Amino acid sequence: MQRNELHEHIISSAGNLFYSQGYNSTGINEIIAKCDIAKATLYSHFKSKEDICIAYLNQRHSVFMNRFKSYVDQRDESKYQLLAIFDLLRDMYLEENFQGCWALKTLGELSPDQTNILKVIQQQKKELLLYLGEVVGDTISNLSKAETEKISGGLYLLYESAVTESHLFKNDWPIFMAKSIASSLFIDTEL
Repeated sequence: MQRNELHEHIISSAGNLFYSQGYNSTGINEIIAKCDIAKATLYSHFKSKEDICIAYLNQRHSVFMNRFKSYVDQRDESKYQLLAIFDLLRDMYLEENFQGCWALKTLGELSPDQTNILKVIQQQKKELLLYLGEVVGDTISNLSKAETEKISGGLYLLYESAVTESHLFKNDWPIFMAKSIASSLFIDTEL
């Protein structure tokens, strides 16, 4: 395996462990065994478990954002673009091993001194919120900045709660409920 492929293999393997059993419950030796590599090989790619976690979070976020942007692009400019995040969430829910948001799962395990991981998660959530603002601004005409922020913030909060609740209840009703409520955020606007 080439160095770049091995690097990605470590991120994917460790990420699968973090997502399925938790960041704190996954040890370095388990990552090494899962990757079938030597400890020195792991440490030639990453200085610490925290660095692996940050790479995992970045990889998952990048894939998610690209997929979300594709969902938006596949819809006509209308409310369907605004609701695309719930369609994506529904598809993610139907995929094998859905356990909610990888970032929030990790966040729930952080100690107060793990600020590097916290900053990465905060930045990723801000990026999602800003992109939702772009979609709102591109889709609904003549909105003030405050109205754009209200709608995009509402979409964001509904999405985040739908992720958590669908995982909690092992059911997709929260996704459908959030999508239904989201429509009311822009019912009086000109699309």
